[in-house]
Amino acid sequence: MAADGITITDFLDVDIRAGRIVRAEAFPRARRPAYKLWIDFGELGVRKSSAQITDLYALDDLEGRLVMAVVNLPPRQVADFMSEVLVLGVPGEGGGDVVLIGPDREVKPGARLL
Repeated sequence: MAADGITITDFLDVDIRAGRIVRAEAFPRARRPAYKLWIDFGELGVRKSSAQITDLYALDDLEGRLVMAVVNLPPRQVADFMSEVLVLGVPGEGGGDVVLIGPDREVKPGARLL
């Protein structure tokens, strides 16, 4: 990494894709309140993620929602669940709640962030 930042090559190494949540379930075995998500990334298939987003999102509000996620990190075991992608979010105004990042228009699942 360059002393004053990253290169475009470094940025492009992070594979960030749009995906549509096709299933969401409560995740009581997680250490902190979380949901299990199944996200359709088009040609990449459906991938799973554990997401600590229970403060701002109800399960019923998640199915069909478009989100952005890093799809090329190694899988991570979270309790009895294998999380395969990292769903992206930012802290809300209060600092603790996570606000999901997603396209503001309809996009094809699997579309890569440019």
